[in-house]
Amino acid sequence: MKLYCFGESGNAYKAALTMTLAGVDWEPVFVDFFNGETRTPEFRALNPMGEVPVLVDGDKVLTQSGLIQMEMARRTGRLGGDPSPEVLRWVLWDNHKMSSQCGTARFLQNFVPEDKRPAEVIAWMHGRLRAALKTLDAHLAGRDWIAGDAPTIADTACCGYLFYPEPFGFDRAEWPHINSWLDRISALPGWQHPYDMMPRSAPARAEGGMR
Repeated sequence: MKLYCFGESGNAYKAALTMTLAGVDWEPVFVDFFNGETRTPEFRALNPMGEVPVLVDGDKVLTQSGLIQMEMARRTGRLGGDPSPEVLRWVLWDNHKMSSQCGTARFLQNFVPEDKRPAEVIAWMHGRLRAALKTLDAHLAGRDWIAGDAPTIADTACCGYLFYPEPFGFDRAEWPHINSWLDRISALPGWQHPYDMMPRSAPARAEGGMR
């Protein structure tokens, strides 16, 4: 299987981490997002939505991280297998309430040229993100995993942006239950940091916070 991705993409990381933890044999195909590859006719022929991740498995093409995660769990029986309603509830919550805030805040704060970063918008996004983090931190109090007694794609979805080093309004030290949960995820056999798992764009594309 080939996963079209780039290291800075938290959504691509959700798919990559899920496939790795599920024991799927896959390889990354670098997409040069920051130089406009997702807007080219060639990429749009692969995914008309113009987004990563894209999973190509023979003649089968899957897009959207949540769908790729569900397909991998169903195929392998790993990470919860066929997702339960509770697992899907958290995958959908992440897509709308967590990753949408993380991704936008991180992009505006790190990948937009410094003189064009909208401070008021970034501050507003931080507020939205804090509300989502409160929900997740409270849910994780007294439990190891988001849904059930073992890791599922709910966990690999909700952690998608939280291992990145760039500043975007998230400090693990402020959220003890999230912090412990992230430690448990990173202790799973096969876990890798997103920048070790997928090809990364040149660090010069982002200013401030990149390392």
